[in-house]
Amino acid sequence: MKSSSACDRHDYSYTQNRELSWLKFDNRVLDEAFDPAVPLFERLKFVSIFCSNLDEFFMVRVGGLSDLATLKRQPVDNKSNLTPAEQIARISSTLPPLLQRAGTAFNDLEAQLSEHGVTRLDASTLSGEDRTFVEGYFHAYVSPIISPLVIDPRHPFPNLRNEALYLVCSLEGANESGLVGLIEVPASLPRVVSLPSVDGSYRYILLEDMILACMNTCFGMYEPQDRAVIRVIRNADIDPDGEGVEEDEDYRQHMKRILKKRLRLQPVCLTVRGELARPTLKLIRTALELPSYAVYPLDFPLDPGFVFGIEGHIPESERADLLFKPFTPQPDPAIDPDRALRDQVLEGDKLLFYPYESMNPLLDLVHQAANDEECISIRITLYRVAKQSRLCESLISAAENGKEVTVLMELRARFDEANNIAWAERLEEAGCTVIYGSEGFKCHSKICQITYRTGMAIERITLLGTGNFNEKTARLYSDFMLMTAHPGIGEDANAFFQNLALGNLNGDYRFLGVAPAGLKPLIMTGLNREIERARAGEPARVFFKLNSLTDREVIDKISEASQAGVRVEMIIRGISCLLPGIEGKTENVHIRSIVGRFLEHARVYAFGEHADTIYLSSADMMTRNTEHRVEIAYPLLDERVRAAVRGYMAAQLADNVKARELTPDGAWAHISAAQGEEPFNSQEYLLAEAYRDAAAVAHKPAGPRAAHTGADAVFNAAAATAVAPQPAAKPAASPVPSAATPAAAAAPSATAPAPAPSPASAPVPAPSDEAAPDAQPVVPRIIEREPAHDPKARRGDAPGTVLALPRQGRVKTALALFSLGIKTLIAPKKR
Repeated sequence: MKSSSACDRHDYSYTQNRELSWLKFDNRVLDEAFDPAVPLFERLKFVSIFCSNLDEFFMVRVGGLSDLATLKRQPVDNKSNLTPAEQIARISSTLPPLLQRAGTAFNDLEAQLSEHGVTRLDASTLSGEDRTFVEGYFHAYVSPIISPLVIDPRHPFPNLRNEALYLVCSLEGANESGLVGLIEVPASLPRVVSLPSVDGSYRYILLEDMILACMNTCFGMYEPQDRAVIRVIRNADIDPDGEGVEEDEDYRQHMKRILKKRLRLQPVCLTVRGELARPTLKLIRTALELPSYAVYPLDFPLDPGFVFGIEGHIPESERADLLFKPFTPQPDPAIDPDRALRDQVLEGDKLLFYPYESMNPLLDLVHQAANDEECISIRITLYRVAKQSRLCESLISAAENGKEVTVLMELRARFDEANNIAWAERLEEAGCTVIYGSEGFKCHSKICQITYRTGMAIERITLLGTGNFNEKTARLYSDFMLMTAHPGIGEDANAFFQNLALGNLNGDYRFLGVAPAGLKPLIMTGLNREIERARAGEPARVFFKLNSLTDREVIDKISEASQAGVRVEMIIRGISCLLPGIEGKTENVHIRSIVGRFLEHARVYAFGEHADTIYLSSADMMTRNTEHRVEIAYPLLDERVRAAVRGYMAAQLADNVKARELTPDGAWAHISAAQGEEPFNSQEYLLAEAYRDAAAVAHKPAGPRAAHTGADAVFNAAAATAVAPQPAAKPAASPVPSAATPAAAAAPSATAPAPAPSPASAPVPAPSDEAAPDAQPVVPRIIEREPAHDPKARRGDAPGTVLALPRQGRVKTALALFSLGIKTLIAPKKR
């Protein structure tokens, strides 16, 4: 029964269900496995990523829906008017063809890989010599540690561990039948077992297939009949704060207890590879209390995450054909590796763009601060941390050197809890003050503040990111990291950390939009400003780059903006509950998605026809982020930094290789190059730009800094204004990023002061000797400079005209796009 609160409160004509949108994202990931332009082995990895995403979907989303479906009065999804039971039914009908598509891709790709010297064998394909090797390996290493179990009235069905692999078979004996045999695949042994090879190829067998091949020796007097590999996915949607913390219990111990409880939660899915007799399958399903629709037969290995482990075994002669060309994140050309990072950030804002640019400047800054006598404190929030983290080692060094180090370690980061607990213990042992955030509100913000005392003066450097302080993901995810000494942002950051320590989630901030109280008002105020401009007959535009969009209030406000005439351009990698192009509702909304080599992870909120006001953020526009987490949106106050982000936006909007467009019916359509257009892959282009940028300035000093925008240019939503006021006049304004009207570069300001002596810094990678990927040429063009929003500017100052020289930087991305002759970026012609 539907809850009465569901009665037609929402207009569902321009929205869609979150869970089904997630599955459409997974399908876009799977598209990469079918793209012949992607190297063969990389395509196989995309199948593995698809399966990993699906595991998370079951554990988090289906698990939560299963709990809600047991309620007598079920809540209703406010984007689709579906109950949890109805959503589960839709999911169950969507998954089989999706899994079949994944199996087709995996098996076809494995067959092609075999032609390149990478072959997986199984029990049915073992030759005489291979079988001899497998049996010898099994009896030497596997048989001593496995515990075959016969399930009968005296040995009831055991608890199956989440995500573990098991072998199941029917057993026949002299006097008994209908028994079931069960073997857990030992996680202590390597899953991939290499087979002997003499021709330079790589041949291997999976551990579960090895056990299947030798199963006849496992059950004594019983003979295995039909046999299969099975894997259970359990609900992992458990609320750590809802479980209650004992009065004297350390929160780390509480989280350890929660992790153990997760292992025993209700199963939500069973996958099966192989043939099982119907009674055997029914016994398993009954023991797990699973409905028949939650059992999915597969014809490829369960949990294909092993493919990442065999990459290192690919024959050297085949690597160039099978893998993406290796790359090295490049040095930021605006940063001089021979000078102290502190001095350079004090001179002007720096923006790192992962993975195209290296994370090393951030790591160097913290490392240098840990050993800087004038550094008095480092404060940071950590959500997902690398298992081997140079950043955390620097925090430990800082504490050991007498600095005040405060770390908010979010122990509730799903599936990273154990790693975060381990780091929290190490940091605390080293003398860091470790706190765990507020009950009911995960701290998902990415912020660090380093404070220095020079004489009687206090200097603050604030680091703000769209992604985690994580050295591993910084090579895989596209994210921004701002390093700024802006005093207003520094004061807000200082207040933020003080509020965290006090458990205050409703602090007042002038520059930062902080959830749960101040982020959504910032977004809504920015949209309202554009709505007012559109209704006044002025050009109005909004650009959002997100991972997901589910917040109903924001969705409705975007629809209102569209109806008012605001052009809304969005790039959403994952879930979009908003449907564009619905007549009278979202006709002015255009939504794209880019799935490629790197995970698109940055969040950008840009307001104004010319993207005059830009915020970066840790938050997606999901209700969990805008209302139930501690998140930060931060303004870009330096025009050079804004121009760089505009260039990034232009490149993404011009992509006609990896981009898809969301259609009014909820489908995703490929965007192809129009007649006369060249194919344009934004990720490849940005990678090539990073190489050229680094090479162009390898032996040159960084250019002069751009002054901060005036402190009154951008206010916080708490002050009722989310974005910078639109200039009264816009002479020579740089246009919104597009191929036809590329983003303008900021004119340089006064030369920066002479650098102070530099302490030793950690090594920064030099421009790689590897050839940069091919990219489009950059051409010089006369462009107009946008007037700076500086209230201290002299009355007679006017925007000037500058010659944009062909410097090969990502700030000039749009110029390269212009040379491609691309005429439009959004709403391409239907093909």
